[in-house]
Amino acid sequence: MALAEGAAVPYAVELGLTVLHTALYAALFLFAYLQLWLLLYYRERRLSYHTLCLFLCLLWAALRTTLFSFYLQNSLQALRLQQPFAHWLLYCLPGCLLFSSLCLLNLYFAEVIFKVKCAAEFNKYKVLLYLGSILTSLLFLVVNLTCAMLIHGEVPEKQLRWTVLARALVNDSLFILCAISLACCMCKLGKMSSANVYLESKGTSVCQAILVGSVVALLYSSRACYNLVAVAISPDNVPGPFNYGWDNLSDKVHVEVSSEEYVVFGVVLFLWELVPTTFVVLFFRAQRLSQNLTPAGMVNSHSYSSRAYFFDNPRRYDSDDDLSRLGGREGGLATPQCSGCYGSLAGTDSGSAADSAPLLCAAGGSEINHHHSSHPAPQN
Repeated sequence: MALAEGAAVPYAVELGLTVLHTALYAALFLFAYLQLWLLLYYRERRLSYHTLCLFLCLLWAALRTTLFSFYLQNSLQALRLQQPFAHWLLYCLPGCLLFSSLCLLNLYFAEVIFKVKCAAEFNKYKVLLYLGSILTSLLFLVVNLTCAMLIHGEVPEKQLRWTVLARALVNDSLFILCAISLACCMCKLGKMSSANVYLESKGTSVCQAILVGSVVALLYSSRACYNLVAVAISPDNVPGPFNYGWDNLSDKVHVEVSSEEYVVFGVVLFLWELVPTTFVVLFFRAQRLSQNLTPAGMVNSHSYSSRAYFFDNPRRYDSDDDLSRLGGREGGLATPQCSGCYGSLAGTDSGSAADSAPLLCAAGGSEINHHHSSHPAPQN
């Protein structure tokens, strides 16, 4: 978009803000790109929550950097008039990417809650959660793209108004619902003491998860409410600070943008897009996880140590005869199936490795019992 002549804000200030925004989005792009390479270097899974969220943030930062680079060249007017799809790509698609990252955050924390409480329950609802997240993101994308193409076509003024309103109602309602769902996940995580063990095995903590989830939910929900207010109360063909929704000026007919509007546009993008995206990138950053977490007082989610199992064993002071009678009466030591404790977490991650400690103790008890039976104690 070409900036209006004779604006109140000096051109040097506008140029400085443009350079600042371009540098910020480019820096976030480079940081996300580095994290993806580090995940590959650490031999993490190529298809995971970390890689998907980082890739979405990488693409979002690339589009925003390209947008502000066009502001540096002052050539967005030709781009808007001649290439409607390219204009949608730079203005509307970043909003779709933000919504997809919000859906992934919901899915990630829902999986954490299910695995901490009971991994078997997550296996039941895993397909439904995945399909729901994918279909919701596709619905957001289709509605956004369809309405944007209608707006750029030959549409009467009254139909244009209803098209803009329909897109705002659908897309912003989806944002608000996903933000509420994420806030509910944060409340559940805060009440689950055992969730910290699982998250620390992934390189984070409950405090960090609650911080990131709360910031993202608050900012995205307030942005959606802001956009609904913008569509509801802003008069037609009158520029103002409430003209800036998820896709900024794609709904407006006028081409000229004043310097005040440009400053508001930069503040909106910084507060409601750059800040939450930066939190997401930092949360899913690449980390080299420690293989031995027991010295820090934490049980590893992939394996038990004999010391950790010993101090968690309620029958650690029983004699060998008591253990052998208990094993014969109950069929051996049993592990909890779905109790929300550490054993259920480890069982879902590594299978037989998690059960090695209880089996070892049971086998050790039988061997000790056999040893005592072959060498009877002396009689008094």
